[in-house]
Amino acid sequence: MVSSARKMKGRTSPSPLTRAKIVAAAVTLADEHGLERLSMRGVASRVRVEAMSLYNHVGGKDDLIDAMVDYVVGEIAPLARDAPWKVALRHRSLSAHEALTRHPWACPLIGLRLNVGPNMLAHTEAVLACLVEAGFSVEMADHGMNAIDNHVRGFTLHKLNFPIQPNDYAKAAEEYLPQLPPETYPHLRALAQMVMSGVYDGLNDFSFGLDLVLDGLERSLLSKGAESLSSG
Repeated sequence: MVSSARKMKGRTSPSPLTRAKIVAAAVTLADEHGLERLSMRGVASRVRVEAMSLYNHVGGKDDLIDAMVDYVVGEIAPLARDAPWKVALRHRSLSAHEALTRHPWACPLIGLRLNVGPNMLAHTEAVLACLVEAGFSVEMADHGMNAIDNHVRGFTLHKLNFPIQPNDYAKAAEEYLPQLPPETYPHLRALAQMVMSGVYDGLNDFSFGLDLVLDGLERSLLSKGAESLSSG
């Protein structure tokens, strides 16, 4: 009896089921198996409850997926409000790219669903505030935010879905070279030869495109300031 009592005392009761626990389990499942294999039953099995128990905390699979996307957005580093706006947005964009790369299933869903979770709303508000405080109008801040986000999502989708792995670029270039006659495709052929020789790795540079967007926004802001001075 004493031994049984000690065993019972040493056991820990399972933690209560919460929405956060369900969402975290669903994110892990999607990371492991892809969103197409996500099911309420699979999530329930992961948190060791019956599937119907999940509906006390989530409205259904669509509600769960929206919460999962917001969970991923919550992993993006907050904006450093004491940093210059370009530095802050660059750091935020790099963090967003890393978060979406960790969770490949989430990238196509951002912007294609009505993402209005608390993390997304706070994130969007912070970016708009950063740009407005830098001197952009609200309208231009929205355009700027969309330009940055489109680069982040577009680059990440391309990276995740490109059919050739980086280690195979040189081999692929060698295979395609015969299809690139120098009189028709001189620049493509030169590029392929650079990749084949290892002079150039052929990898797209996330920061290169990001800096073009941020520099362009800065030029538009300076241009706006110059126009205001001339009109004054």
